[in-house]
Amino acid sequence: MDLTLSNKRSSECAENGAGLPNCKKARNAYFEDKPPLEVLKRKAEEFGHDLLSVEFARMMDGEDPLGHLREDFFVPTMKDIPSVDSALVKPDEDCVYMCGNSLGLQPRATSHYMQKELDKWGKYGVHGHFLGDMPWAFCDEVVQGDVARLVGAEKDEVAVMNGLTVNLHLLMVSFYRPTPKRHKILIESRAFPADHYAMESQIRNHGYDPTTSLLQLKPRQDEHMFRLEDVLSVIEKEGNEIAVILIGALQYFSGQLFDIEAITKVGHTKGCVVAFDLAHAIGNVELRLHDWNVDFAVWCTYKYLNSGAGALGGAFLHSKHKNNNYPKLLGWWGNQMSTRFQMSNELDLSPGIAGYRISNPSIMASVPIKASMEVFKKTSMADLRGKSILLTGYLEYLLNYEFSKDSPHRSHEVYLDIATPRDHRQRGAQLSLMFSVPMSEIHAQMMKRGIVCDERQPNVIRVAPAPLYNSFEDVWRFIKLLRESIGAVSGKSRKEGDPDPGLD
Repeated sequence: MDLTLSNKRSSECAENGAGLPNCKKARNAYFEDKPPLEVLKRKAEEFGHDLLSVEFARMMDGEDPLGHLREDFFVPTMKDIPSVDSALVKPDEDCVYMCGNSLGLQPRATSHYMQKELDKWGKYGVHGHFLGDMPWAFCDEVVQGDVARLVGAEKDEVAVMNGLTVNLHLLMVSFYRPTPKRHKILIESRAFPADHYAMESQIRNHGYDPTTSLLQLKPRQDEHMFRLEDVLSVIEKEGNEIAVILIGALQYFSGQLFDIEAITKVGHTKGCVVAFDLAHAIGNVELRLHDWNVDFAVWCTYKYLNSGAGALGGAFLHSKHKNNNYPKLLGWWGNQMSTRFQMSNELDLSPGIAGYRISNPSIMASVPIKASMEVFKKTSMADLRGKSILLTGYLEYLLNYEFSKDSPHRSHEVYLDIATPRDHRQRGAQLSLMFSVPMSEIHAQMMKRGIVCDERQPNVIRVAPAPLYNSFEDVWRFIKLLRESIGAVSGKSRKEGDPDPGLD
């Protein structure tokens, strides 16, 4: 099998009836399908400005066909960030928000849509269930098609419901049916704790022991990333005993993007159910779940989908499973709408993922998704991915120029390593940074200067420029403020005679 990345746009996606509008939109010619540094260097020559200069960043922003989308979001100012030292910043300046991998910024339309539903409740009471452009009884279905497009699915393969881990448990009830010969679950080591705990509990609830039934993929010694050939080798070797493969499609700790298509193909050849956690992938990278034949997937909507903490999550179930007779946990909302209110207590189960819905959706947890989808509909995932590759490639270049261990331009003893794949096809927006000093010291100084990003134990600071609202000047400012932060930690200034990287 070809072990190169196979996460490519399907040439048949516009013809297969899967209803995937993003497949039909070619990437804007501005976003070239070339290595980002090659594009950036050519742009620098065209502009007549060094890659290290703020003028270069501003000219990139001036040409950015998606730059106007930033206006659709609230960007916190320096003075509103609790950790900021006011003596170190310009209070009314935008903060450097690089935390969309944890919580996306608020779309400006969110409060409008929220107030609209509150007004409807006040004016119409119970009649709001069936009135307006977002009737409460169907509010999840209003955004269902838009969300389905982001994961490359048919509309009826997606449900907007619950939270990620609840959806994971609901689907595992159907798809994890262990036998003495096939009882293992395969996850990646350092999987997000929610996934790890959920898989342990599923194993225990079936009378098995996680120490023998939970199989964990691990990188090679002294490596941060998983090699695809190693992943596929484990599946080939252990597959006859694996019931379910559950992998974070884009690994939250390292930022590595797994080859979903290749893993699914090999897993299916061994008789495994193949599922993915898309928390860090949806809205970040292009997805083709239907075409890739993924069995099921789950996600949240508050990271790159910018729907706010606690907004409804989502789930995908491939149409090949829509009439399955597997065990399920059932609820009223899984009953078909046409007979739901007959109150016969004779279940008329909706086919597919709709049959896994338990309760009526929260309107206030659905409205922010609508606001977010209105922004996504102004562009395509192809273009967002194109911009993201350039933004993160620019960030990577400046980080390596200024802070890598072997850089002759490094001005302090502190250095960093990027624990994310160098190949842009194997990552999303996020870069995971490991420092030569305790990360908490660096992170504290970053926060004082208005950089908003997060740290993950034991040793990673995650930085994610989101293409919907981050700019190239945001990246330039991040580097400038990071250098100041490292300087504050190391207490050392640029060595005499060292070249100025031009980042001041």
